[in-house]
Amino acid sequence: MLTKEKVQDFLKEIEVDDLVSNFQIMGNDVYIDMTAHSPAMHEKKKLEAAMKQAFASEFGEEIQLKLKIVSPEPSEIQQSQIKGKQIPGIQNIIAIASGKGGVGKSTVAANMAVTLAKMGFKVGLLDADIYGPSVPTMFDTEGEKPLSVEVNGKSMMKPIENYGVKMLSIGYFSGANQAVVWRGPMASKALNQMIRDAAWGELDFLLIDLPPGTGDIHLSIIQEVPVTGAVIVSTPQHVALADVRKGIAMFQMESINIPVLGLIENMAYFTPAELPDNKYYIFGQQGAQYLAEDLGIPVLGEIPLIQSIREAGDVGRPAALQEGSKIAEIYTETARNMVESLVERNKNLPPTEAVKISTMAGCSPKAKK
Repeated sequence: MLTKEKVQDFLKEIEVDDLVSNFQIMGNDVYIDMTAHSPAMHEKKKLEAAMKQAFASEFGEEIQLKLKIVSPEPSEIQQSQIKGKQIPGIQNIIAIASGKGGVGKSTVAANMAVTLAKMGFKVGLLDADIYGPSVPTMFDTEGEKPLSVEVNGKSMMKPIENYGVKMLSIGYFSGANQAVVWRGPMASKALNQMIRDAAWGELDFLLIDLPPGTGDIHLSIIQEVPVTGAVIVSTPQHVALADVRKGIAMFQMESINIPVLGLIENMAYFTPAELPDNKYYIFGQQGAQYLAEDLGIPVLGEIPLIQSIREAGDVGRPAALQEGSKIAEIYTETARNMVESLVERNKNLPPTEAVKISTMAGCSPKAKK
């Protein structure tokens, strides 16, 4: 005869007793109320199938298990977390951020975008620096205007495209010499429209070039879209790294909780064209490495201070497009490191916040040391 004690002992044996809130036995029927580990439907179905198989194996087929499985209550931290809604077709959203201005963040974002496109990914770039948009200049698309297209009966903006990258920027809507003088809510609304009312199509990556610091625009992005991870750009000197700490701290706040994929050290050293093997550490040496070790995040790459990077950005053809050059090689390695860090992060994130990449373009998860 089946008793409550036998059932209780069996629940302990299969290590689910902590999930059971109540159970009753009526003849050959066992009624159990349980709480699943996760609110995901597939997790509930998996738990139900495992329970029925375990009970049939232990007590025989004549015992009828009547399960009621409910979703877990979200924790206080989960309830307070700022999360945005998924954008259909976009697999991974990467925020490119910096603690302070003048570190070359937009140049890094532009070169990372074209490098990922060269590697075979479908890439979009959103210039979220409302007050200082630079993407139109860096991609030689100044003066162009996004067209209006109809998608599922709705009028949407078609991003400008060049070098295999789809782009949107406030610079496409304001004149080249026109200052954007907006308060925070107006800037956030414009940004929201560029994200939600754009026909991005299918993208492996949407890179978001954030403005420097922490503020309204950053919170608007986080509220509006589920950012998969953040990449922080800094220069080696102490002043820049002190501000980087604040930028990283923002992403790691409990209410935000966005994984920092790594740190890119820009202007890491100076290399003159006539002496390509020489390195001059004019802003200091290994500052980013020390900070990364201290905070437990990887250094994705060290981008040198090379004249051709500036020249390429000014003429609207990112330096990473220079086939066979040292700088293209460095950006390719940096992009690979970012993708590998992303793969590692995505293993531990639910699909609604980070979707696995289907094509890794020669990248693989980093081996644990």
